[in-house]
Amino acid sequence: MTDSTTTRTISNLQNKIDQGDVVILTAREICDRVRAGDIIEMSNIDVVTTATSALMSGTYAVLSFKVAQPDIFKKAKRVWINSVPAQVGPCPNERIGLLDLIILGTQKSTTDPRYGGGDLFRELVLGKKVDVKIETDEGKILTATTTLKQIPHAMLHASRNAFKNYLAFVNPGKSEVSTIFHSDMMKGDYEEMTFCGCGELNPLENDPELKTIGIGTRVLINGALGYVTGAGTRSSAEKPNLTGIADMHQMNPELMGGFTTGHGPDVITTWAVAIPVLDKQMLTHILKTDDQIPLTVVDVRTRQPIDEITYGHVWDRTNDAVTFNGDACQKCDLCRVESICPVGAIHKGFEKGMQVNPSKCFHCGLCVSKCQGEAFGAKLGIIKLKNHRVPITLRQSNRVAALKAAEDLKQQLKNGQFKLTEPVGKIIFPE
Repeated sequence: MTDSTTTRTISNLQNKIDQGDVVILTAREICDRVRAGDIIEMSNIDVVTTATSALMSGTYAVLSFKVAQPDIFKKAKRVWINSVPAQVGPCPNERIGLLDLIILGTQKSTTDPRYGGGDLFRELVLGKKVDVKIETDEGKILTATTTLKQIPHAMLHASRNAFKNYLAFVNPGKSEVSTIFHSDMMKGDYEEMTFCGCGELNPLENDPELKTIGIGTRVLINGALGYVTGAGTRSSAEKPNLTGIADMHQMNPELMGGFTTGHGPDVITTWAVAIPVLDKQMLTHILKTDDQIPLTVVDVRTRQPIDEITYGHVWDRTNDAVTFNGDACQKCDLCRVESICPVGAIHKGFEKGMQVNPSKCFHCGLCVSKCQGEAFGAKLGIIKLKNHRVPITLRQSNRVAALKAAEDLKQQLKNGQFKLTEPVGKIIFPE
C-alpha cells in the first residue's frame, strides 16, 4: 500500500494498482469498518469506489443511424422510436437516409403514458428490436426497425446527474397531491415520506471539494466507461451535480431504465466513481457514515424545509432490497401492485399469481404498502417528524444497484480494466 508519508497523487496510486500493492474498498466496506469501531488511517486505504443509482431526469441519448437508402426522402421532420418522440437534428442529413436524434429520458410515449425514454434506452441496451417511424418534410410516413447493434453512434449524455444526495418529501396538507417525487398520489397530513439519495455511497459526498473529480475524470455510467464533462445544471458548490457522457453499447441494462412518477416517465441512471484518497482531509469525508450526512425534509408542495434528519434515519436498520414471497400472493382479480409498480417489474400470471422480474426491480419499496397479502417485504423505516410517526413508502434511489456498481468498479480497478486518470480541468461552479 502507499506509504502514509508519501505525497499522494492519482498517478502514483495508479502505479500502486498496477503493482498489486494497493487497498481498494467500496464506500460501503469502509463505512462498515467505521461502524465496527475500526480506526482508519491513511495507511489503511488508497482508493474508495463510490456509486449512486437514482432517478436522474437530466439524462438524454444522442443517436445517429441509417434508416433508408440515399434519396428515399429529403429530410426527416419528426421521428418516433417505440412511439417515443425524438428531436430531429442538429445535422440535417439531406437525402442520405440517416437520422441524427436527441431523445430525452423523460420523454413520454404517444401511446403508453407509463413508457418513456428511460424504458427505450433499457430496451435498446437489452438488444431488443425497436420500431422507428419517420415523418418527412414532404409529409410522407416511413417505417423501419433497428437495434442498438445497428446504431453506430449511441451516446448517453447527462446534463444533471449524480447529485450530492438530495431531499426527503412529505405532504403536510390535508389533500393528496400528484408529484414527481411519488408514483401514486401522495397522501397528506404527514401520512408518508419519500426520499432520494444513496447517502454514504454517493460520489460527491466522498469528494465534496472535487479534489479528484473534474473534467475528464473516468467514471462508469450504467456500467459503461464514461467521462465527467463538467458541472450540471442548477449546480453549486453546496449542491453539486455532474455532467457526463458514455457509450450505450457497453451499458448494463440492470443499472438503468424508466420509472413512472405522478407526472409521467422519468429515467434511472447509475454512476460509479473511484475516489483516490490523496490527503487526510479527503479521508475525513470518506469516513462519514449515513448518520453524519444531513437529509432535509421539505414540503412536497412548496419545497420549504420542515425538518432536518440524516441518511442514517432512512438507510440504517432498513433493508436495501425488497423481497417477494409468492406463497403470500392472494391472486387478487385487480392487483394494485402490478398497476402501480414504477418500473413495470411485476406482472400477474394466470396460475402462479404475481411474477417479479428481479433484474428490473428498483427496490423502491412502493409495493410493500400496496400489497393486500403482504407478499412484498422490506423494512423501509418510520421517521418521527413534527409529532408524527411518518412511514417511508417510496425510495427514488436504489442502493442495491449502487452497491453493485461500486463493487464492479472495484474489480475493474483491480484487474486493470479501469484506470485512474488525472482530470484535465477543474469543475467551476457559477457564482
